[in-house]
Amino acid sequence: MKPVSIEKIIEQLINTTNAFDVKTALSLFAANAVIDDVSVGEKFKHTAGIRKYLEQFFVGYHTVTRLESLELINDRQANAQVDFTGDFGHETGALHVTLNNDGLIVAIDAYLD
Repeated sequence: MKPVSIEKIIEQLINTTNAFDVKTALSLFAANAVIDDVSVGEKFKHTAGIRKYLEQFFVGYHTVTRLESLELINDRQANAQVDFTGDFGHETGALHVTLNNDGLIVAIDAYLD
């Protein structure tokens, strides 16, 4: 069975975080995943860290993400330019997403423009 494409994973991530569906969003991540968000100066590791990140910065701030563009690097890596709105106002940024061989997210490097 062929893993889901990185484009589809990024679309699912945006859709689930926009719906504040932490449980479904977490299912897109490998257990050892890391989100490195330089804008908050912290790395969020493994399922517990990813859950904290999603609950704090997406649910907590009512963040809605809109995909502006997607640059495919290969079948397991892509750069997504995104637009964020929420209780904090408005920001733009990027997500460098890496998948493992099973099609799960193992790393996101996130930053604001």
